Amino acid sequence: MSVAPTLLAVEGLTKSYGGIHAVRGVSFELRAGEILALIGPNGAGKSTCFDMLNGQNRPDSGHVRLLGEEITGRKPREIWRLGVGRTFQITATFATMTVRENVQVALISHEQRLFNLVGSAARVAREEAGRLLELVGMGGYADRPCGELAYGDLKRLELAVALANQPKLLLMDEPTAGMAPRERIDLMRLTASIAREKSIGVLFTEHDMDVVFEHADRIIVLNRGTLIAEGSPEAVRSNPQVQAVYLGEGLVYDARHREGTPA
Repeated sequence: MSVAPTLLAVEGLTKSYGGIHAVRGVSFELRAGEILALIGPNGAGKSTCFDMLNGQNRPDSGHVRLLGEEITGRKPREIWRLGVGRTFQITATFATMTVRENVQVALISHEQRLFNLVGSAARVAREEAGRLLELVGMGGYADRPCGELAYGDLKRLELAVALANQPKLLLMDEPTAGMAPRERIDLMRLTASIAREKSIGVLFTEHDMDVVFEHADRIIVLNRGTLIAEGSPEAVRSNPQVQAVYLGEGLVYDARHREGTPA
């Protein structure tokens, strides 16, 4: 069985603000088609790490490579065009546009073409936008204004938009935040299915440990900016240092607590 190529290589990533070390020498790798969870208590450095990978924040030192290409310090749009998609904790869509038009805007941007969105969006990339919406289970909502969507549907739309640039790597910042338990499970199952089918590497942060242990192939754990553990869900779950960091926050996961299963 062939081993998937290394998609993302992070080496010695460091960022400080004054005397505060937000991220300290973090290194890890992610392979194509792999789902990697980045977890840690509040203030651990997760968001800072994400922002450096995405180009929104420049590291003080270290390297970020995508399929061997150095992307450290590049602008977010440059990184996006190289095939890095991202979803955010708070959804960002155009409320007055239709669901389809939101996806079309992303497709147009990816193709680096300029259009009058009012006059041309309805004709541009319509078929591809429809395909992406069908992929995430939103085909029936294509002509509805985004402002009418329920929150869970907005999250699915955001996933379709993130897939518009045909990403090799998908960064997801707390993708299930604010969602009902059933919606969380469904969204992550959908994401995992798409990622494995299309060999997209997924790096996601998440506070819901049921979601993390259910879907992550591997987990990396940050605490005070330092990587303290890395490995399979089973290895991380049983790591004494991780348990100590998460004491009282429910990291010691019990499969009996999964939805629909009595304790």
